[in-house]
Amino acid sequence: MSTIDDLLANNRAYVARHGHRELPTEPQLHLAVLTCMDSRLDLFGALGLDLGQVHLIRNAGGIATDDAVRSLLLSQRLLGTRSVMVIHHSRCGLEAFEEETLQVELEREYGARPPFRLGAFKNVDHDVRDTVQKLRSSIFLLDTEVRGFVFDVDDGSLREVSVKQ
Repeated sequence: MSTIDDLLANNRAYVARHGHRELPTEPQLHLAVLTCMDSRLDLFGALGLDLGQVHLIRNAGGIATDDAVRSLLLSQRLLGTRSVMVIHHSRCGLEAFEEETLQVELEREYGARPPFRLGAFKNVDHDVRDTVQKLRSSIFLLDTEVRGFVFDVDDGSLREVSVKQ
């Protein structure tokens, strides 16, 4: 059996435990969270969340890419979210490489550089502040509360690093 087959078996057990419940499409807490795809982040557990309460938008580094802004725009305009949490984390893989070095390697291997920024950074606090500022200044997002945090992957704590609006 493959890992995917194992996960499908887990899903069958989940459905048996979960039962049928219809949740509204709009998140109950009117909150969207932009965060990293890192598998060590259990934000539902760490923030005491349940299904149907927030929109969780994940990408490598939790950065404000065009697609992340697109998701936030739709979350706000169509589904009623009014606050945004940006959550990056300690020991992120994006801190472990140099952007230009990897871009050169990719160009050498594939004959072209990706048309997007990979997102390498050196200081997680600065990166959170940059992401928060980009979201706050986006013409496509509502003038709303946007706050930034760093999640410690070793102890689960959350530390605010952006200035409140």
